[in-house]
Parts: sequence; C-alpha cells; structure tokens
Amino acid sequence: MDSTGSSDERGTASRGGAPTRDDYVAWRTVTTRWRDDDAYGHLNNATYYEIFDTAVNAHLYEATGLDIRGLPQVGVVAETGCRYYRELGFPAPIETGLVVDKVGTSSVIYRIGLFQGESAQAAAEGRFVHVYVDNTRPDGQRPVVPLPPEIRAAAVPLLRPARGEQPR
Repeated sequence: MDSTGSSDERGTASRGGAPTRDDYVAWRTVTTRWRDDDAYGHLNNATYYEIFDTAVNAHLYEATGLDIRGLPQVGVVAETGCRYYRELGFPAPIETGLVVDKVGTSSVIYRIGLFQGESAQAAAEGRFVHVYVDNTRPDGQRPVVPLPPEIRAAAVPLLRPARGEQPR
C-alpha cells in the first residue's frame, strides 16, 4: 500500500482500506492452533498461506464432489501473495471468504479474505493463482493444459471482479 492507503494496480485489496465481508462469495471457518502463533504472539505468516491453500482446495473438493488430486489435470500454485491489515492469532477461529477475479483458459485467480471476530474488514487478503497442468505423462513433464470442466464449473460461480475493476 502506498501512503494514500491505495493498493497497487492489481486492486486485490483495497482502495481505501481492507476488503470487507461483502467482497467474498463462499465461506469456510478454520480453527487456529496453539502452534500457529509465532514468538510474537500472532499468526505466523506461513500459516496464512496454508489457510489460503485449504480454502481454495476445500472449495474445489466440495463444489466438484471429486478428489481433485486424482484429476488428469491438476492446479499448481503459480503465484501467491498476502496483504496484512491486522493481526490474527490463536485461539479464535478464522472465517475465510473466497472470490474469483478471473477464470482463464488454463488458470484461475482467487482472492481469500481472512476474518477473525466480528469485524466487517478483513485482517488479511491473499491472492492465489492456480495454473492447470497435465498430471498424466509418464515422463514427468507437466505442460499447461485447459481447465478441467469440473474446475471451471466450480470457479465461475465465484467470479466477482476486484473492487474498482471492470469484469474481464
């Protein structure tokens, strides 16, 4: 964020502050564990990324009804990022809000908001990009492939452009 409180050109978090609960479509609650806190008494930064990964993949698993690891095309993480707005920590649960910014030919761009307590504003927001690759080749190569129809069907209902952006 720059000194005016604006976010960069991607718009994933903010223009005027943290994203709010209204910015997300699908919800899941995760529990925090004692070990999630770091020496400073707040959630360790690596734990945020574990929560992002779980929010996305749990949604895909539930929305498709499939073990997504067994599909011939699998999503690999090509990019992640996080904007922190306030601390999170044990023992309160965290609500994750999920939204999709873009469904491409071979990729999906997700945003995940993390909320703890009654605040309408996110404590953090993650950006998570899945690129789909061939998971069947015996030579171990994993070329980029189109999204499986099951994944597209699970992602499209979550589409909502980032605040301040036009739909793509």
